[in-house]
Amino acid sequence: MRLGGKLALVTGGNDGIGREIARQLRAAGATVIVCGRDPDRLSASAVEGFETISADLATDAGVDALVAAVKDRPLDILVNNAGMGSGYDVNAPVDLATVDRCIHLNLVTPIHLITRLLDGLRARPEAMIVNVTSGLAIAPSAKAPVYCATKAGLRSFTLALRAQLEGTKVHVLEVLPPVVETRMTTENKHSKLPAPECARQVVAAMTAGRNEANVGMTRMLRVAYSTSPALARSVMLRY
Repeated sequence: MRLGGKLALVTGGNDGIGREIARQLRAAGATVIVCGRDPDRLSASAVEGFETISADLATDAGVDALVAAVKDRPLDILVNNAGMGSGYDVNAPVDLATVDRCIHLNLVTPIHLITRLLDGLRARPEAMIVNVTSGLAIAPSAKAPVYCATKAGLRSFTLALRAQLEGTKVHVLEVLPPVVETRMTTENKHSKLPAPECARQVVAAMTAGRNEANVGMTRMLRVAYSTSPALARSVMLRY
């Protein structure tokens, strides 16, 4: 896809991977709208020159607000990047309210945004949906079963959506990052990919019109999984 002149919406676009994707899309010539819920970070994005929309996408009201704000805009690119983790261990107290927010934000929200904005995307000369899943969508970690389930669910949805949109002007790209250096991964002690490099690989995949962007170490996980799914799952469960 030629990014110059396109209008892109990046959810979770005022922090982490989303912020870097927004910056690099703009550097490639796109006009970028970023959506987030933190007032300070949204203000910082506005200072950078981005159009911003405030919405808590872990709620139905937030999704409604975002759709209302962009439904009449000539949107070419939808980047479903907003996401959150959720602790879950059956051997300790479980906060089901946080679990529900995680499921809503990571899985329900992208499905709703795609469904409600698809007519507009279909009307564009060329359009793209970018769903950010995770390497953990391939093989889960026992430390984060709910997060992994949401990303695996979004991966399955993305694969089926691409098949349904085959032959149309709407391209579907799945992004599978490894552990990336963001606020969400502060406590993670594993090696982390810098967010700007993750975004660089995402934007390169968009430009090339690829179906998947296996970013960083996720490429190695895909190779391991194709060789021995059981071994890859065994290793990742302990990750």
